[in-house]
Amino acid sequence: MALGEFYDALETRSADEREAALAQALPRQVAHARAHTTHYARALAGIDPAAVVSRAALTALPVTRKSALIGRQAEDPPFGGVVATAFAQLARVFISPGPIAEPEAATADYWRYARALHATGLRTGELLHNCFAYHFTPAGSMLEGGARALGCPVFPAGTGNTEMQARAAAQLRPRCYSGTPDFLKTILEKGDELGLDLSSLRLGHVTGGAYLPSLRGWYADRGLTVLQSYGTADLGLIAYESEAREGLILDEGVVVEIVRPGTGDPVPDGEVGEVVVTTLNPHHPLIRFATGDLSAILPGVSPCGRTNRRIKGWMGRADQAAKVRGMFVRPEQVAEVLRAVPGVGRARLVVSLDGDRDVMTLRAEAPAADEALTEKLGLALQSATKLRGLVELVPPGTLPNDGKVIDDTRPVPA
Repeated sequence: MALGEFYDALETRSADEREAALAQALPRQVAHARAHTTHYARALAGIDPAAVVSRAALTALPVTRKSALIGRQAEDPPFGGVVATAFAQLARVFISPGPIAEPEAATADYWRYARALHATGLRTGELLHNCFAYHFTPAGSMLEGGARALGCPVFPAGTGNTEMQARAAAQLRPRCYSGTPDFLKTILEKGDELGLDLSSLRLGHVTGGAYLPSLRGWYADRGLTVLQSYGTADLGLIAYESEAREGLILDEGVVVEIVRPGTGDPVPDGEVGEVVVTTLNPHHPLIRFATGDLSAILPGVSPCGRTNRRIKGWMGRADQAAKVRGMFVRPEQVAEVLRAVPGVGRARLVVSLDGDRDVMTLRAEAPAADEALTEKLGLALQSATKLRGLVELVPPGTLPNDGKVIDDTRPVPA
């Protein structure tokens, strides 16, 4: 493939080139975060930044959980001590559900979405019809920044107003839509109903919702290329789809790990776990930021020629918790059990009802039935959760590869 088909040369680097660049970037970012943010000054106090020269070294650093950032921001407003740029030098400040405050610095393509839009097919001079919100959350700004970096004008359509959206598209003749996966279909159907010519729309870049196979097929039947990405309001772009449509390719501005939920421990490629991201953004230098989302690394590289690693996409939420007999049980506690008792593989805590009584059963993969191992696991479970539970050993490979650590099977109250 010709280089012109890629956004830049970073996308086609060899694995050795990418790791060599990472060995230079990681120590700088760790040192920068520790020197310029109060949170990482504390969290990384005992860390030698010069030693963090690889993905393996990165795994030794502590995880910062998105779920904990809400409390930190309440204690240390507005950002919880994770932003390295002075407040007065920021371009925008957003509030996303949580609430969590996010900064946007005054730099071109701050959220790095040009790469994803380029992979979708958007090119210089083509109009982007941007149907993401422009208030409170940064979604609208994310896609607009990417389009502007490509030299594309943007129609800031925002959300809702379906008939007005269709009429505006008929008048302005945009090449590409950006928004949630289903809203483009709604606009096109409204255009059909009104007899409008929306044939200029040939591309779509979607995120922020489930992109179901049936919807993908509907767009394909109309001759549209509609690809998706995965990003967050804290980190910007994390991964994006290419024309190969085989998983999501990791962005060049982040380092992504998949870890066992409730821990910082990486899982093998292919196993579902929590997405943990380190960003190379100097303004918002998040180090090992646990998103609470589930995904898995796909083996190999994309047939499109981009060489970075791929993930399967968003596969659910990792921040599972269940209230059992009046006490919360969390994935971190299950991880504590496994650390205390080596010799087991995957484990899942199943919460069920026996009559009106909550029952916990730890199902753990082990090579063979072992009474001593069962007893040790039961004691470790009680120590970690302060609750008694049952233990069931199952053969390796028995538990589903879905990242679920706590499975609450109790019926939802009506």
